[in-house]
Amino acid sequence: MSNEAVEAPPPAAQPTVSARTLLPLVLPALAVGVGCSLLFLAVSEAAEKLQELVWTELPDALGVDGYGAPWMILLLTLTGVLVGLVVWKAPGHAGPDPATLGLGGEEPLPPYVLPGLVVVTALMLAGGPSLGPENPIIATNVALAFWLGRKVLPRAPGALWVSLASAATLGALFGTPVAAALVVSEALAGKPLPIRGSLWDNLFGPLLAAAAGALTTTLVASPSFDLGLPPFGRPGWSDLLAAVVVSCAGAVLGMVAVFAFPYVRGAFARLRHPLLTLPLGGLVLGLLGALGGHLTLFKGLHEVGELAADPEGWSAGQFAGMTVVKLVALLVAASCGFRGGRIFPAVFIGAAFGLCAHALVPGVNVSVGVAAGVLGVLLAITRQGWVSLFTAAVLVASPAILALLCIASLPAWLLVTGRPQMQLSQDGTPLR
Repeated sequence: MSNEAVEAPPPAAQPTVSARTLLPLVLPALAVGVGCSLLFLAVSEAAEKLQELVWTELPDALGVDGYGAPWMILLLTLTGVLVGLVVWKAPGHAGPDPATLGLGGEEPLPPYVLPGLVVVTALMLAGGPSLGPENPIIATNVALAFWLGRKVLPRAPGALWVSLASAATLGALFGTPVAAALVVSEALAGKPLPIRGSLWDNLFGPLLAAAAGALTTTLVASPSFDLGLPPFGRPGWSDLLAAVVVSCAGAVLGMVAVFAFPYVRGAFARLRHPLLTLPLGGLVLGLLGALGGHLTLFKGLHEVGELAADPEGWSAGQFAGMTVVKLVALLVAASCGFRGGRIFPAVFIGAAFGLCAHALVPGVNVSVGVAAGVLGVLLAITRQGWVSLFTAAVLVASPAILALLCIASLPAWLLVTGRPQMQLSQDGTPLR
């Protein structure tokens, strides 16, 4: 027997994909991207018109304060009643229990569920509950793309339409395809790639759909996530320490809501009927709005812009109060049955928390505080690492902040990974 060591076989070469394989994806990706963006914009526009009507025009006509406590309590409760009626009577009950759903990737919903889901999403966005549009809009676009795509191109795999629609909607929501690319690459990690090629081969279609969705949104609505915070220059050691401490504290704060989620959801579930759970949830949200003020209502993206426009305009106690009220409002809205996502309200929570840190310790740079607070809270609430890092970074619009956030994300991730998520299985236990 030879004493020579047996040489290991050379690693298999990465399979290559020709342009001929990818080119057929171009037209479907563009069509899905534009269509997903237009639906998102249509729902958003309808919700904004309704919000203007019920929060400004109607109270002005009645001679009452639209953001006074009585009107907030009445309107949030009425929103719960209307959403409860749709969930009760609409075909498909406006989709599955939102407490069991994540950001995307679930089985496409049947088409007959979608009208009810769109209606309750618009009512929720206009009525003031602390949820964003991302989850129901992604679910609606995925279902429509899957249904139409299978009719137009029956030989194409169903998973293609799911990935294109998910990426396109994320591109439309954030106004850039970068977030979609990060989410899709994270979803593909550790799984067999749909296309036998590189990761970029598999990102080609979703990234094109996301770019089309983002460009359509930008041309029509010109969205911006930049909060206009003071410029952040060269980072120092104190900035790194602040970013680590604030992000870790934000992650702990977010985990408080995560741990409470199954218990609050279980309490609402005991009522068993949407015309009980949703109006009660709306009443609680109205009381919270009266306590925290009108800035703690709605999805929070416009409201966080008001906070960031005047970082010195509130005391540390006021920032802390808004942080806690918004966190409880997100917990209640996600538990009682309102259809909506958690990214945008989590951004408000993290930003208010970061501004509180700046107010308590003026040496904490306001941009670092806001970005690190958003990073920590999002990591806990969404458990989406790339989305959390990307969202926190774009709020400040300073390349120098990115290195701090990358470092700060590591200890914050250690605090949340492997722990319960803010998503329940069908038996009511939290996913891990």
